[in-house]
Amino acid sequence: VRLVESGGGSVQAGGSLRLSCTASIYMTNKYCVAWFRQAPGKEREGVAIISRIGITYYTDSVKGRFTTSRDTAKNTVYLQMNSLKLAATAKYYCAAKRRACSGMDFADFDFWGQGTQVTVSK
Repeated sequence: VRLVESGGGSVQAGGSLRLSCTASIYMTNKYCVAWFRQAPGKEREGVAIISRIGITYYTDSVKGRFTTSRDTAKNTVYLQMNSLKLAATAKYYCAAKRRACSGMDFADFDFWGQGTQVTVSK
């Protein structure tokens, strides 16, 4: 399974971005998909997760501002990020595993994209 992220870029604080994660195969309703981010010098952090049946979960710092969803016809999972804060600056990765979601432990995911950079400025 190959995952390709896109949609990153530079935005001012308070702005929005939508990240996309497109899979090489039809996988979106068979795989748990998660978004992670990693800022320089920091550990990789789970941001959002969408289960095989579409249940979503978010880390506390992004609740109410980030939304993950998927388009099964396009084999794509999205991360809509609104009201972006400076602390959101990081490289964002999508990851997938062909089994039920059980938290956002990055070591539990089998397939990863190359990441897309998000930079939030004042």
